[in-house]
Amino acid sequence: MEGQEGFAFEATSTVLALALIVSAGAGFLCWTAWRRSGFHRGTGWLEALRWVLLTLVMATLCQPEWVGIRSSARVAPLVVLWDRSVSMEISDVLEGLPSGSTPVSRAEAIEPLAAETAWAAAENDRAVVIESFSSRLDVPEEGTDLDDALDRVLEKYAHLRGLVLLTDGAWNVGDSPAQAATRLKTRAVPVFAVGVGSPTPLPDLALERLVAPTFAVVGKPLRIPFEVRSSLGQDRELTAVLSVAGQGVANQSVLVPAMGTAQSGVSWTPAEVGDFSLTLEIDRDPADRVADNNAITVPVAVRKEELKVLVIESYPRWEYRYLRNALERDPGVQVTCLLFQPDLPAMGGGRSYIDKFPDSAALNGFDVVFLGDVGLGEDGLSQEQALNLKRLISSQASGMVFLPGRLGRQRSLAAGPLAELYPVVDDPASPRGRGSRQQAQIRLTSLGESSLLTRLAETDRENAEIWRKLPGFYWHAGVQRAKRGGEVLGVHENATTSFGRVPLIVTGTYGAGKTLFMGVDSAWRWREGVEDRYHYRFWGQVARWMAYQRQKAQGRSMRLFASPDHPRVNERITLHANVLDALGDLVEAGKVTVDIAVPSGRTETVRLRPGRSGERGLFAGSFVPQESGNYVLTAESEGTGASVETTLSVQGYDRERQERLARFDVLEELVEIAGGEMVPLAAAGELPERLVALPEPESALHRLRIWAHPGWCAFLIFLMGVFWAGRKLNGTV
Repeated sequence: MEGQEGFAFEATSTVLALALIVSAGAGFLCWTAWRRSGFHRGTGWLEALRWVLLTLVMATLCQPEWVGIRSSARVAPLVVLWDRSVSMEISDVLEGLPSGSTPVSRAEAIEPLAAETAWAAAENDRAVVIESFSSRLDVPEEGTDLDDALDRVLEKYAHLRGLVLLTDGAWNVGDSPAQAATRLKTRAVPVFAVGVGSPTPLPDLALERLVAPTFAVVGKPLRIPFEVRSSLGQDRELTAVLSVAGQGVANQSVLVPAMGTAQSGVSWTPAEVGDFSLTLEIDRDPADRVADNNAITVPVAVRKEELKVLVIESYPRWEYRYLRNALERDPGVQVTCLLFQPDLPAMGGGRSYIDKFPDSAALNGFDVVFLGDVGLGEDGLSQEQALNLKRLISSQASGMVFLPGRLGRQRSLAAGPLAELYPVVDDPASPRGRGSRQQAQIRLTSLGESSLLTRLAETDRENAEIWRKLPGFYWHAGVQRAKRGGEVLGVHENATTSFGRVPLIVTGTYGAGKTLFMGVDSAWRWREGVEDRYHYRFWGQVARWMAYQRQKAQGRSMRLFASPDHPRVNERITLHANVLDALGDLVEAGKVTVDIAVPSGRTETVRLRPGRSGERGLFAGSFVPQESGNYVLTAESEGTGASVETTLSVQGYDRERQERLARFDVLEELVEIAGGEMVPLAAAGELPERLVALPEPESALHRLRIWAHPGWCAFLIFLMGVFWAGRKLNGTV
């Protein structure tokens, strides 16, 4: 390195003059003090040090700097920076291809420019450096950080002839690239951006979402909803084919509107137990230019069903009788009934009946509890029994179905432990509900029309028609509104309150479990003319829906369940676990860990901690998935040695694919700030020859601010310490 160097002061002439006057005055006073001491040697050294200190402090106020003008003896390099993040794998580049060709990926499009031979013409005895970038994340391919990539180049190279950027511009990590562009402008480094990818959507039909459960029951129909998105200018009717182990098992036609989405579903009845991979694939339309989003594969475990249901009721009303019969005829459900019979000396007995409320250990075995016209107090539930039911729902992911009756006994639950679970607010003006001589019907809300819980037919149109024709009811519970967080699936067709139509079918969540409120007691009338077709199907779906969370991953002595049921990328997933001891009771302390195998091959570990007060035996934790695909979760209890494994399907585009469009606007802003040019991909081949004419960077001016340097401050403090110690040794006060 060569150049000129020297000291410079940034202070004004007034400050410099003041500093000289103070320094001269201090020198006179120090000489006077030395003379009064009889020119004592020790005092002379102290006064000299005092004057040096004062002079250095005044010099610091004048802001001294070490300035050097340096020029590089080496040739400044031209840096070619290319993007290797996951978004570059999106196939949407048609530029330079014949009409009708299949789009190539962004990475393929820039591959020739990322080779050293492509920049031979730009060297001409000058250095060309080719580097790649993605992000600062643990898995580099998970994000694009343009600002960090540009900053690293500026830190690595003191002199730059220019910078070529090969990217789609889709930054999603770090600060805005505009900040780095400003620093490039300060260094007089021109930027040539070659944008790759499509800034507008290509004609595309995409299978956007597949909502498949974690497990299915052998011999039971499984309905799998899906969603198709279109960016075509015309409506398209296509066929979705469901395959299991490569064999087509079902198909469904769906009409997708132009530039819109369509929702539908396909049904499959598994014939055997085992672990299967389900693949749903849609037809490839001739106008569809993107081929990598037409199919989704998810894992499904098919098992035998063993649901344990507890039905609690006061009197054997018609709703209770038909509900009990429907559940008993279901081969996958084991029913236990507790009938209080308040007017009789003994509780109801017979097949599947028990004569007392189950204790804590026995209650832990139930997946769903149906609570009829039963309240708190005599001839009902005790406070302790209600508290055990609350813990069963909140800590063990069981479900509770509230079935109020005409006696209004459930209203007493509002003063007990189950009040928080009740998903509706009662109407104080109708303590025993409302009856009418006129038959009324349930009308499904928009949530109800799409819910699997109220699905009585394969298509939305058929389902709506069935609910319109179902036999109605003459009594409904007195309800004002649903509580916050509850989902209203069905309402009264006529009756209203100040909050809107009276809610009759409401679902909610509490802790790890689910709740359902059914505000009519005439579902048994749905059998009219069709026998069990709709009544049996509805209550069977209710039982399975309420127990689904608890049944997803259940071993002999451990359960693991995740929420939400169908997570998407970047959505927080809450994990809950129960550990049982040898007697079937809950373990409340210990260490529970979950090893998470991520689709890319990494493994994460989440430690589950004991739940809050009132969540007895519940261990909880969470994580946020950054990739789409199938996650394998393995939970282990250190205290008992129990373990359980499940697979969780996460859908949606990851951080890199959420924004599939190229961001040329980002590159144009960067080039405008830093100075340079936006180069089309088709003209990028001519860029090396054009860059030969770039001039070498001018000599750089380097400044070392001595007055603000920590070392200078430390030096002054050291001299002050020496002066103070010298005064003590010299005996000067």
